[in-house]
Amino acid sequence: MSSISRRSLIGYSGTAAAGAVIAGTASASPAQAAQAAETESASTGADFPEGTLFGGRSQRNISGDTPSELEIKFSIANAETPAAYSVTPEEIADAINKFLASRGWPAVTFYGTPAPAPLN
Repeated sequence: MSSISRRSLIGYSGTAAAGAVIAGTASASPAQAAQAAETESASTGADFPEGTLFGGRSQRNISGDTPSELEIKFSIANAETPAAYSVTPEEIADAINKFLASRGWPAVTFYGTPAPAPLN
């Protein structure tokens, strides 16, 4: 039996997709970046309202068989922000996953509440 969970694999594929979108918009104008972010948001299949609480967990074994778990929650609201300057939940999830990877944690699949739907 593999030590990699189905949830972890889904998290990695979602992170790769978000990373590809962000990498593709790095040299784009703010308007092009906003349009790409909206496209990525639409592809998640869920429409999350401003202020949605997102959460997820990452698990790993430290020192052999000792399990550890990290839980992360975040929320974002762009109050009166032009689309070109708004920050998307997908961008935050991707940044968090890059940080976690730098510390040796598997990627997190974030879910939005109240209706549990995957973000990434």
